[in-house]
Amino acid sequence: MKIRWYGHSCFLVETAEGSVVLDPYAPGSVPGLRLPPLTADAVSCSHGHSDHGWREGVRLTGRQPGFKIRRLSVWHDDAEGALRGPNEITILDAEGLRVVHLGDLGHPLAAEQLAALGRVDVLLLPVGGYYTIGPETAWAVAQAIRPRILIPMHYRGEGFGYDVIAPVEDFLALAENVRRFDGSELDPTAVDTPVTAVLRCPVG
Repeated sequence: MKIRWYGHSCFLVETAEGSVVLDPYAPGSVPGLRLPPLTADAVSCSHGHSDHGWREGVRLTGRQPGFKIRRLSVWHDDAEGALRGPNEITILDAEGLRVVHLGDLGHPLAAEQLAALGRVDVLLLPVGGYYTIGPETAWAVAQAIRPRILIPMHYRGEGFGYDVIAPVEDFLALAENVRRFDGSELDPTAVDTPVTAVLRCPVG
C-alpha cells in the first residue's frame, strides 16, 4: 500500500486491490495549491464543498476496487450540522490494513462512532481548526482512536492553506512520536509505529 498526500485533505491510496482518491480539491479552492491530474479506480468525498468534493478532477479507470469502502456519517461542526452541514468519514480496508479519513470532522467522536471505526492502522486527521476540529480536539480524537500511524492534514503550511487555520506545528506540540518525512508518500508497512507522520506537500 502507498498513501500519497496532495496537500489539504487530498490523498491517493494505491493498493494491490485497487486505488482511491480521497477529498480532491477544485482549482482555486485552496490557497497556494493546485491539484495535478489524478487517476484512480474510485473517488470518495467527505462532503460537497469545493475544497473536498471535486470529483471531476479524478479520471476513473472504470475498474471497481477490490477493497471495501465504508462511510460513517458525522458532522462538519459541533452543532450537529447547523453551521456547516454533514461530513462523512471514509473507511478503507485493504491488504489487511484499515485506513480512516476523517474529512472535515467538526466535533469529538462519540463512543458508538469510535466503536464503528474499530481498529485503525492509518488515521488521516484534520488538525487546523476553524473549519474542523483544532489541535487540542484533534489530539483527543487521536488518543481515543489510537491509530498505528497518524497523518495530520487540513492545516496551513508554508505557502499554502487558509489563513484562518492553524499551522501543523500547533498540533505537533501536543503529538507524540513525531517524524517528518522528506516526501509526500508513505508505505504503512515500512515505518516504525506508533508514529505521527508529517508528509511534505508536493504541489503548489
